[in-house]
Amino acid sequence: MRKGNDLNIARLIVGAALITILALAFTPATMRAEEPVYGGTLTFAVAKDPPSYDGHRETTFAMIHPVAPHYSILLKFDQENYPKILGDVAESWKISEDGLTYTFKIRKGIKFHDGKTLLTARDIKATYDKIIFPPEGVSSARKGSYAMVKSVEAPSDDTVVFHLKWPSPSFLANLASPWNFIYNGDILAKDPHWYEKNIMGTGPFKFVEHVPGSHWVAKRNEDYFMKGRPYLDGYRAIFIKSTSARVAAVRSGRALIEFRGFSPAGRDDIVKAQGDKIKVQEGPWICYLSVAVNNTRYPFDDPRVRRALTLALDRWEASKTLSKIAIIKYVGGILRPGSEYAATEEELTQIAGFSKDIEASRKEARRLLKEAGVEEGSKFTFKNRDLPMPYEPMGIFMVDQWRKIGLDVELKVEETGPFFGDRKKGDFDMIMDWECGFMDEPDLQLYKFLSHGVSGSNYSRYKDPVLDELYEKQARAKTKEERRKLIRTFEKRVLDEQAYTFPTLWWFKINPHWAKVRGWNQLPSHYLNQDLRDVWLAEK
Repeated sequence: MRKGNDLNIARLIVGAALITILALAFTPATMRAEEPVYGGTLTFAVAKDPPSYDGHRETTFAMIHPVAPHYSILLKFDQENYPKILGDVAESWKISEDGLTYTFKIRKGIKFHDGKTLLTARDIKATYDKIIFPPEGVSSARKGSYAMVKSVEAPSDDTVVFHLKWPSPSFLANLASPWNFIYNGDILAKDPHWYEKNIMGTGPFKFVEHVPGSHWVAKRNEDYFMKGRPYLDGYRAIFIKSTSARVAAVRSGRALIEFRGFSPAGRDDIVKAQGDKIKVQEGPWICYLSVAVNNTRYPFDDPRVRRALTLALDRWEASKTLSKIAIIKYVGGILRPGSEYAATEEELTQIAGFSKDIEASRKEARRLLKEAGVEEGSKFTFKNRDLPMPYEPMGIFMVDQWRKIGLDVELKVEETGPFFGDRKKGDFDMIMDWECGFMDEPDLQLYKFLSHGVSGSNYSRYKDPVLDELYEKQARAKTKEERRKLIRTFEKRVLDEQAYTFPTLWWFKINPHWAKVRGWNQLPSHYLNQDLRDVWLAEK
């Protein structure tokens, strides 16, 4: 048996340490040299209200930023030594020699926010059963990334056991997912939808109120299991739809930070106004915008049409121009550019839509459309999310690109609720999509592209057993060389041969915030490090 606490997962995510170094504007060592101060309320800005409160079904920062501090998770990433994994409610863990059994010991005495109910292994089993084996009618956005799990057991109140179908190098990282809020098993047994509209966790902060369109308020959990945490008396999330208004809120000090981040212009505006009162943290982001194409709707059920759509996009020019005004920067495939298993530039330029000869690509796009019977001036609708950054500039760019191959595409911007509803039920021709992860690991990034019904995040609605098989093969690969080859085959099928869906540009994270906010490190994901348990204010 091996102790999980000593497990070195660095081999899974080579390069992630470099991301962290690039991302941090001030170092954890500096932070540790200061003595944290107790008290105060952290006010931060969020662009949207959460569509629901359920971390297991949602995929948006608008949920995780106000809601995550109410919950504990099984494991978590160490913000000062990313991507090292620490226990949260897990005290320790062991992995069997064959890599098929993971046994976790759970901390004792953890209380739910009702002040009387103790968290046990049964709650963790119920939580992961909901995530991995959701009952009919219950949505789980990440069940596809747990295809390796055979069963979850709770043999005692302080022991949880995961049995796998095959050894998985990414399994611990999956368990450290910031979305995997631990829920009360008794509540789930009565109503698996309860957590969509209610809060009951064991995290560092207790829920006070949510006034839609206005604010979210939480207070310190005096019974929190981590001694001495949290430092804050509470936090207040204020919902501000307008990007310029959120910039103004941080610039004026009405909000001290926006955890998702701002554009280069927003950063410069804040720094110019407040000078050294502001700290800026920047770095690459495991996130990109993509286009979900409805593979079940004519003419998008024809791969020639889908291929033409991606061939029309000049991503290399977009990276030069849009990076100056938006939080998008890098050209890449379905894995973050520069990460261990990502396509090289040479490999990438062999995929439809990534050639640097845009005129040749658009000529081929027009030929494919004609061959597929799509006439010049054909009208389609592209639905976009009403989140200005970076959805608005990218949406405008893509519509312009498609017009260059003779398509008349209407850009329809929808509010968050209708947008999420249409994306989920397939009511669109094309719709803006995205994939944002919390670490560079193919098992996590590739699961989105599994068959509709296998992956809860496949909004293009295709079914492809070839991809499902390739996914399992790459997850079981015994060497990096074998795994990389399988991933390239997977990527080629998704983006080129079938063009089921396609990425646009990868993001660049920019977090200007008031320097009085301490104990929060920018990591390469806007989903990580959001429980706020280590955050404190240097001034009241």
